[in-house]
Amino acid sequence: MSRPWGDVSPSVYETGRLVTLAPWLVGHAERVEYLCAEQRPDGGWGAPDGYDLVPTLSATEGLLSAVDRGDPAPRRGDPKAAAQRGLAVLARRLIDEPWRPLPDMPAIELIVPHLIGLINARLGDPGLPLPPGMSTAPLGRIRGWLKSGAQVPEKLLHALEIAGDSATFAQTGLTSIGTVGASPAATAAYLGDRGLMDAGNPARLHLEAVARRFGGPVPVGLPITVFERGWVLSTLVRAGVPVDPPAEMLADLVAAIGPVGSPAGPGLPPDCDTTSVALYALGLFGIPYDPECLLAYELDTHFCTWQGEEGASISTNAHVLDALGRHLTLVPDARRYRPRAEKAAAWLIAKQLPDGSWHDRWHASPLYATACAALALREYGGKAAEESVARALTWTLASQRDDGSWGRWAGTPEETAYALQILLLAGGPLHREAAARGHAFLTDEDDVSEWPPLWHDKDLYLPVSIVRAAMIAARHLTRRNAAAYLQI
Repeated sequence: MSRPWGDVSPSVYETGRLVTLAPWLVGHAERVEYLCAEQRPDGGWGAPDGYDLVPTLSATEGLLSAVDRGDPAPRRGDPKAAAQRGLAVLARRLIDEPWRPLPDMPAIELIVPHLIGLINARLGDPGLPLPPGMSTAPLGRIRGWLKSGAQVPEKLLHALEIAGDSATFAQTGLTSIGTVGASPAATAAYLGDRGLMDAGNPARLHLEAVARRFGGPVPVGLPITVFERGWVLSTLVRAGVPVDPPAEMLADLVAAIGPVGSPAGPGLPPDCDTTSVALYALGLFGIPYDPECLLAYELDTHFCTWQGEEGASISTNAHVLDALGRHLTLVPDARRYRPRAEKAAAWLIAKQLPDGSWHDRWHASPLYATACAALALREYGGKAAEESVARALTWTLASQRDDGSWGRWAGTPEETAYALQILLLAGGPLHREAAARGHAFLTDEDDVSEWPPLWHDKDLYLPVSIVRAAMIAARHLTRRNAAAYLQI
């Protein structure tokens, strides 16, 4: 409640965009220093397996723009040298290794062509090639729509910076707190030169507040108010952690849900994922809010995250199952929601991978998707889900590392916390040895600097409070399990 916008990590992508778009904004030198400091030894930025392309493009272009403007040298780091190393990485990635797949990230098909175009405008021919399957044609259409005064889809506002100079033509989108699309980059693009000339502009004041809070660098998404509160409350209560939230927090969750659900925070469109988690959290506190708004996202076989979504999300459908299942527990007569819950459960079972895991478009780690699906199916999937849950448990046990941790690229506290929740909420005391080894990996000291960003947005980010809640829940479960075993 003391940080109503949410607690998230800085973003290389978003910070790079502000270096280019808003050099006049407070904290500019610190943003340049941050980009230099975050560069990997090999010259890139970000995580492996394709997750490095967007942040490396943004950081490289941002540093090139700072050098071209003749910005004062930062106290630490060499922007020109860092940009040259970034260009070398991009040349290898886009020219020598174009076959490498890219992750399913929001607006990646627009962001990558936009950034490559900005870099090529500085480099000249031959420049960097676009990845296979990508085109600049959608950018041209979007920029034309904006200049004509047409309304663009609300979800596009989160990545409005891809419109270049046309972003200033966007019709409205500015929220009461001054953000556009819950994105510093989108807000800066919307402002354009108005940010420099109008010190009292609400969008500029919002950017100043965000930059000061983070000491210069900025996050990829803010505010995330409903998203953060729904996830934190539901994670803690599901694990049995005693929670007494302020009455205002629950009232805010209720107020955030409209006819088509709730957005993650101001500036974003409503989505099924956030809405489902908010409904589930309210249900866990005995507040049976009618989930009719979820029907706006119902498709023939599953639920979409938002209308017109390309692809589908495991975690969204798991959260729908949680929300509908909990509501049916509180209101057994709400029979019309039972077939919808069964639909979500059947789709999750059908989408389970042969090894027993699930992968999702909103998180880099299969541990997150598997935890979402397995826990929802265990609680609300009925007999039909028992085999699926058992397979998820087998996969979780088999993927534990020698040091007791779990993780896609290396063992991490966040992924270990998800694995422990799978074992102890879906499996029970049978897995106490694996759980004990995992608990030993989770220290009681939370060092945020050791938590890698794993959540999908325009680049990977870390929702700090949500991840901390997952670790609190895992510790609570392992200690409660150990105590129960000793009593036996």
